[in-house]
Amino acid sequence: MNDREAPESVNAPLDALDDERDREELRGRYEMFLQELRVILPGVTVLLAFLFTVPFSQRFGELDRFERRGFGLALISATLSVIFLVSPSVFHRIAARQARLRWGLRMSAVGLVSLAVALVTAMWTVCRLIYGSTVAWFVSGGLAAALVGVWIALPLAVVGRGDD
Repeated sequence: MNDREAPESVNAPLDALDDERDREELRGRYEMFLQELRVILPGVTVLLAFLFTVPFSQRFGELDRFERRGFGLALISATLSVIFLVSPSVFHRIAARQARLRWGLRMSAVGLVSLAVALVTAMWTVCRLIYGSTVAWFVSGGLAAALVGVWIALPLAVVGRGDD
């Protein structure tokens, strides 16, 4: 089946789908969504595992108060990211199809924002320890700009142009 022959529900906004009538469409969207989470989660859990080991390294004691706070923010953000990115799978068994997809998308958005914060603050902490404050702000600012550009601006530009 090509795009021209696709049923109307395929392009319908989530709010327009009925939990009973559009059961297969909602199931398909949710399964695709869970597949996307399966791609993201290994990287997020590796980052979190790395952050959990950092306090046991020799150089951790060299972090000043500001760097420790940055590290703490990275650790908390990575943990929240894992929680929010795993939540749709847990939510899957509890809610109706339409609600679990809607809330799953919301939870994944919070998880991705938390991941972005974790990546930027972890990079800032490492760069500040190794290269100093100026380089740390430059590198983490560039990373933040790249994340906003690739994760937000580019997808919105593509959708705005109607570019599939």
